[in-house]
Amino acid sequence: MRKLKLEELGRISIDEFKNSLKIPVTVILDDIRSLNNIGSVFRTADAFRIEEIHLCGITACPPHREIHKTALGATESVAWKYYENIISSVKELKDSGYIICGIEQTTESIDIEELDINIKQKIAIIFGNEVNGINDSIIGMLDQCVEIPQFGTKHSLNISVCAGIILWEFFKKFRILIE
Repeated sequence: MRKLKLEELGRISIDEFKNSLKIPVTVILDDIRSLNNIGSVFRTADAFRIEEIHLCGITACPPHREIHKTALGATESVAWKYYENIISSVKELKDSGYIICGIEQTTESIDIEELDINIKQKIAIIFGNEVNGINDSIIGMLDQCVEIPQFGTKHSLNISVCAGIILWEFFKKFRILIE
């Protein structure tokens, strides 16, 4: 066994990425404070060929040195838009036929393991503020809510970790569309 060299990994160029098929998933980041979290989500979105990221509210936008530290260039490959408020983003996506999925602990949230995805349906996944979660003003606009089961003393995961788990689960379901 040996580690693969970068040239052996078969990575595509930024232009090839931009022109490649994406899974029909848009990520919405609402009021994310940490620039490292934002960069990490960009990098994860690149890894799983997410179609787009919506940055809302106080969420910082590229280019930014602190976002770049964790994104490592993914802000150049992954499409993104900025919205002053999340309601505008959600309304636009709903009008375009997206199912709106919040990542939040609610009275009606389901375990990620129980998630049944129709791969013919476009999905928007909302990750809320690191402290307050998804904005209360849009809870009623969600079509579904998903949570990651946790069994320790903490009740939440860092958003970059949470996004990695959630986007991997969605990618596994949609992967057939891009292979």
